[in-house]
Amino acid sequence: MLRRATPADVEQIVDVFERSFATLDFLPKLHTHEEHVAFLAGVVDRQDVWVAERDGRIAGFLALDGDLGTLFYVDPEAHGEGLGTALFELAQHERPDGFSFWAFQDNVKARHFYEKRGCVAVEFTDGSRNEEKTPDVRYRWTSAG
Repeated sequence: MLRRATPADVEQIVDVFERSFATLDFLPKLHTHEEHVAFLAGVVDRQDVWVAERDGRIAGFLALDGDLGTLFYVDPEAHGEGLGTALFELAQHERPDGFSFWAFQDNVKARHFYEKRGCVAVEFTDGSRNEEKTPDVRYRWTSAG
């Protein structure tokens, strides 16, 4: 089930974020759990955030700030169940004129997911502009392909 996130969802969103982020072993751990809670509470408050539920618990989420996708995570235990695809299709529906988002260059699994869905890499960076200081890539999805 997909639905809009509410402030009551923040703890479960943080859980998905932390479990997912932990699989990216090439990234430094920069923030505490409490900092994640404060940050993601602000995201839920100010951005368009949707969650995917599995068995009554949040197992994925997607945040859009205008035409920029800011966060897109699926619990590692739910990979392959279609939640990521459902969230991505929801973003396509919500932003039919297109959207951009960033991914880490070393996150091969995510990059494959995006490219398989017609996203195009439009910018590669050395990571100097992100807080992890890790090379990233900006993707763009448009309905034109």
